[in-house]
Parts: sequence; structure tokens; C-alpha cells
Amino acid sequence: MALVEMVMPKMGESIMEGTILRWLKNVGDKIEQDESVLEVATDKVDTEVPSTASGILKEILAQNGDVIPVGKPIAIIATDGDEQSTSPAAKSAQTETISIKPLQELAVNNDIKAKSHISNGESLRFYSPLVMNIARQENVTMAELESLRGTGKDERVTKNDILDYIQKRKTSPVATSEKQQGKEPAKTEQKKESASFEQIKPAQSLSGNYEIIEMDRMRKMIADRMVESKRIAPHVTSFVEADVTNIVFWRNRVKQDFMEKENTALTFTPIFIEAVVKALKDYPMVNVSVDGDKIIVKKDINIGMAVALPSGNLIVPVIKNADQLNIIGLTKKVNDLARRARANKLTADDLSGGTYTVSNVGSFGNMMGTPIIMQPQAGILALGAVIKKPAVIETPQGDTLGIRHMMFLSHSYDHRVIDGSLGGMFVRRVADYLEQFDINRKAFA
Repeated sequence: MALVEMVMPKMGESIMEGTILRWLKNVGDKIEQDESVLEVATDKVDTEVPSTASGILKEILAQNGDVIPVGKPIAIIATDGDEQSTSPAAKSAQTETISIKPLQELAVNNDIKAKSHISNGESLRFYSPLVMNIARQENVTMAELESLRGTGKDERVTKNDILDYIQKRKTSPVATSEKQQGKEPAKTEQKKESASFEQIKPAQSLSGNYEIIEMDRMRKMIADRMVESKRIAPHVTSFVEADVTNIVFWRNRVKQDFMEKENTALTFTPIFIEAVVKALKDYPMVNVSVDGDKIIVKKDINIGMAVALPSGNLIVPVIKNADQLNIIGLTKKVNDLARRARANKLTADDLSGGTYTVSNVGSFGNMMGTPIIMQPQAGILALGAVIKKPAVIETPQGDTLGIRHMMFLSHSYDHRVIDGSLGGMFVRRVADYLEQFDINRKAFA
């Protein structure tokens, strides 16, 4: 038998830690390599973590609810294999030789990341997304967080630390006496600190029949991000109506052959994404993000696609390097990401790196929408429903009326870096590519 440490894996760029949701295997269970062993939550997605080796789950080092940094051991797996020595000392030395050096390197890397993550002048400590979410929900100010002595590594504040603090604060006689004495300076300071968490809420009055539903973790995360995006970026939306009749006729003609040859359904979404990619190449200043007073122009074109889950929540997987895929590649990628999103099989890497996003509101029968930008991107395009309606058709013999397939495109963009002219020209260019679609195009070229 050889002992192998299973560590918290890196589940996407900028992901520094994960929260253990539940173990799918128990101590003593036999596991195969790549078999799912536990579920982990990050600030991007809930995902299953596969085993890095085959063998017996000998020991679980992290419990449900624990926040574990990337690279830290979470389990010990006993594997079949030859040993150079059967003594316990030799086993220990062998394990240390294999695992300690990489973990030390990971700890150094994580420390560097944490320091860069908090170098914003607001705090001298790193706080995990889970701790920050609890702080916001419980009106814990930044000053209170700074005063907490954490029990985690390097005195990091853990989930249990902040929950213990909240419980003690509720029953603290000091807090009660301050309320009774009406200490205005402390109250004023608390209001200032609380404002940083955007927790000033109007009082609510409930009457009549109603049901109170607790937000799940994903809904809370979505709510926080949407509010944050509207706070960060001044949103402007431009609208264009596009004639997509050629696309409708072409898809109707080739979709059966496409299904038979490629074993996947051809929908409108990859065709629309193809037009967006072309327009981003024409207007690269839309494919940007903002960092302080700097504009970062992205060379990669990674398209996020909003997917509605059966739970009603929304998730945005990303098509990496979409400009390098043809219509077949885009179709397979769109269908794969949508299928795995609805089956809760996405990884954190599937959700990271997006540079521009599309949202198909037409799939719900909506004509148009005003979508909220996915930070730190600078734009998002809502695709409305394709509807048949009478329209003016220009012909060499003059204008005439006809029944056409029309749709609205709604482009929301960050007005800090994208002015109305650029935002309007971009969505107009997307419409032009859709309207100029070649009805005689070969689907498998």
C-alpha cells in the first residue's frame, strides 16, 4: 500500500479556495481514478471533484462547510503499489517526499495571490468569498472583520470564526448597552461601514397571504453580482431590428442533414454567436474590460452564453476562442455547455475567462430585453424572439411589402469606455452580418 494525498484542485483562474459541500464517499470506500469523491462550491460554481488515484479512501481531512485553499490536502487515498520499505518511518518519509514540496510551493503562490487580491487600500487581510457573503448578509462591518482573530492558516478568518462572532454579537451586553445609551458616534461609524456592503434596506411591511422563500446560494450570488455590476458600470442599451429570413430558411433546409451527420441539433444560437464574433473583430474596443483608469483590450474572443437552469437560476458558461470555431464547432460547443449546465456538470473553468456575453431572451418568447453586464466585461447582447411580421422589401423594381422573419438585438454596454456611437455601430454590424447571411451556404464546409 502507498498513501497518496488528494488536494483541493485548482478549478479555474482566480479561484483560490473551495468550500466542501458534501462527501460522496465514506472512509473505507473503494474509489476509482476520476470517480467523483466530493462536491465543492466556489464563488463561481458548485462542482464534483474526481479522485486523483484509485484505491481506498483512508482518511477525510476536511469536513462539510470547511473552506480549503487550493493545494491543501483534503483526503488520504491508500493505493496498491510497491513500497521500498514497510516501516512507518519510511512511509512517512515517502509521503513527505511526494507531497510537501508541491504544497509549500502552492502555499507561496496562494500567499502572493492573496496579497495581490487585497492590494486595493481597503483591507490588509484576505477574506474568502464565503466570509464576505456572510458579512454582507449579517451587516458585519469591515472594521469588525479587521478586528476578528482568525483560526485559519495565517490567522485567516474562517466561516466558523465569523459565525461565532455573529452569535456572540447578538448576545453581547456591550452591544445591548450601546443601543440603550444611544451612542451616536458608534452608530454613525457603523452606518458608514455598512454602506460599503450595500446593506441599507428599506423597512418592509407584510400583509395578507404570502410565502417567504429563502434564497439559495446561487441566487444570492447572482443577486450580489447583478447589484455590483449596476453599481460599477453605467449601463446604456442600444436596439436594432434585424431581418433574419435567410437564416431561418437556411436552417430549415439543412437542420435534418446536420443532425444526421453531426448527431447534434442546429439551433439559431451558434449562428448568432458567429455574427457577434465577426463584429467583435471589426470593433475590438467592445471586447474590453476596465481596470481603474486603464482599458484592457482582450485579444481572445471568449463568448459567454447565458443558460437558464431548471431551478430558475442563471449561469453563464464560456465558449473559449470562439473565433477559431466554424459553425459545426460552435454548435457542438453551445449544445455541450447547455447540456452540462442543466445537469450541473460545469466546472469553474467553464465559467471563467469570458470577454463578451450573449443572452437569448427570445427562447422565452421575449421580443427584447435590457441585460446586465457580466463584470468585468464591457458589453452583453440580448437576442430577441424571431417573429414573422410584414416588412418593406427593397427590390430593383421598387419597394414592396412581404412577410419576413424579424428579431430585435439589444446591446447593453459600459458607458465608461463604450460611447453611444461605438455601442450602436457594433450592434448594427451584428445585424448586418445576420441580414447578409448566404442562403446558399454549405453547412459542412
